[in-house]
Amino acid sequence: MKKVFVVGLMLLIVACSQEKELGNMVIQGKIKGIKKGTLYLKKMRDTLVVSIDSIRLFGKDTFTLTDNISSPEMYFLSLDQNQSILSFFGEEGVISINDQVEKFGVSPIIKGSSNQIILENYKEIAGKFQAKQLDLLAANMQAQKEKDLETSQSLRKQAEKQNLKKYIYTINFVLNNSDSEAAAYITLTELVNANVKYLDSINNSLTEKVQLSYYGKKLAEFVATIKETEK
Repeated sequence: MKKVFVVGLMLLIVACSQEKELGNMVIQGKIKGIKKGTLYLKKMRDTLVVSIDSIRLFGKDTFTLTDNISSPEMYFLSLDQNQSILSFFGEEGVISINDQVEKFGVSPIIKGSSNQIILENYKEIAGKFQAKQLDLLAANMQAQKEKDLETSQSLRKQAEKQNLKKYIYTINFVLNNSDSEAAAYITLTELVNANVKYLDSINNSLTEKVQLSYYGKKLAEFVATIKETEK
């Protein structure tokens, strides 16, 4: 019995000592404040979010996760003890992600992904448009509550102008970043209701590398579908 126990223990030590086989994308980082839990690496497949890799954190707050990636796309980190999701643009190479468990996913520090930088640049300006929209919405609700129809109408017009500004900004942004997979992703998530002529222009402006990427192909399919329905 003792012999069996010793053999089993040795096998366990060997298994634990074996290094994880790494793919062409490696995510390394630290979740400050975590005591224990499982961290999952996930991505979308069709309409489902599937788990790609995971690591159990017990007594340590550093992690390494990995995947084999053919072209840049969005990934997610989630903790089994937390409903929040941390999203980032994955791509080949080493990506570092540092965050804290109490505000997981709110303001992580992500380095090593060029597409993530472009996406964050877009979100920074787009967020200002969104904040202005929320201010106008709150003011409009107050005007309606006070039955101030003139002010309410003026605020609605301002909101329409803000929507148009964001729309134009987004189109110009993706056209100026046509060599980035993030441009195709932003188009698919922010411009789905845009006129097909703008979508077609964006699609044609993408570099060959981006057109052959995961989101580039999705955008081409989306534009082709719209054109077909409008015949």
